[in-house]
Amino acid sequence: MNLKSQTLPELTALFREMGEPGFRAKQVYTWLHKGVRSYDEMTNLPQTLRQKLAQQYPICPPEVVRKQQSQKDGTIKYLWRLSDGNCVETVLMRYHYGNTVCISTEVGCRMGCAFCASTLGGLVRRLEAYEMLDQVLFTQVDSGLPVSHIVLMGIGEPLDNFDNVMRFLELVNSPEGMNISMRHISLSTCGLVPKIDLLAEKKLQLTLSVSLHAPNDEIRNQIMPVNKAYPIQELLDACRRYYQATSRRISFEYAMINGVNDTPEAAKELLRRLKGLPAHFNLIPLNHVEESPLKPSTKKAVAQFQKILEDGGVPATVRRTLGGDIDASCGQLRRKYTRTNP
Repeated sequence: MNLKSQTLPELTALFREMGEPGFRAKQVYTWLHKGVRSYDEMTNLPQTLRQKLAQQYPICPPEVVRKQQSQKDGTIKYLWRLSDGNCVETVLMRYHYGNTVCISTEVGCRMGCAFCASTLGGLVRRLEAYEMLDQVLFTQVDSGLPVSHIVLMGIGEPLDNFDNVMRFLELVNSPEGMNISMRHISLSTCGLVPKIDLLAEKKLQLTLSVSLHAPNDEIRNQIMPVNKAYPIQELLDACRRYYQATSRRISFEYAMINGVNDTPEAAKELLRRLKGLPAHFNLIPLNHVEESPLKPSTKKAVAQFQKILEDGGVPATVRRTLGGDIDASCGQLRRKYTRTNP
């Protein structure tokens, strides 16, 4: 068990079982959520307690395998090695409203989207709550930049790791921890309808970001296998239920793929399907994936697509590239350093 995956009440109960006073749990909890790498840094704890904790509950901080920083906009991309040797990617992006960290929720992914490098090796394993929290904590510590916003949009499908992700959200939202507001957190999904409904029941006030990437089943079936289980109309119905339960506008991710989903007709079909659903579109210039034949849309096609959506009353923005001068191919480095799934 890693203590960083425990809530403060759980940690307090554990310490009392160990014969320690409850206030020690809060001290440890506070230190862990500052991103310490060793119990020796917890200077207000007795040495005997530090030694006992180190023996029974190792902290297991991640190690930086590779770090890239853009000279253009300060974007930082990390490749972290976890305690079992697997690696995940994290990206820190700087905006006028604060610093956003994009974290991974799994080592690999089993969703099989045709445009994504992260899924090529399949799912190796799901991350524990502390391993997600560590990405936020140690990105903040290493960069020296305070993190104010989080997006669960790196490697992996967050809703396929539902329980650990919910635990992570509880921890990162904790007033005794990082205390990051749910309204500053976005969770991305490729469209696992039952889990979207389960998330809606929790009314967490985070932003649900749905990877749509197509206006109809014919196109979406070709590039996103999940659509065969949960067709686009079922997905959009779930989005409507989520909005009704939370009053939170849905954000749709849309990778612009040349000749596949970027036509004016596709944009108009989206407007028809989304009628009455408060939404925002994030148009994503497609990253090059060496193993995929898919190509990014032209700037002209992206601009035309954006104009049609906005003229139809749906706000649409174009996501900036990762720094412009750093490797933006999420998953490429991870595959190089990750153990294969046995």
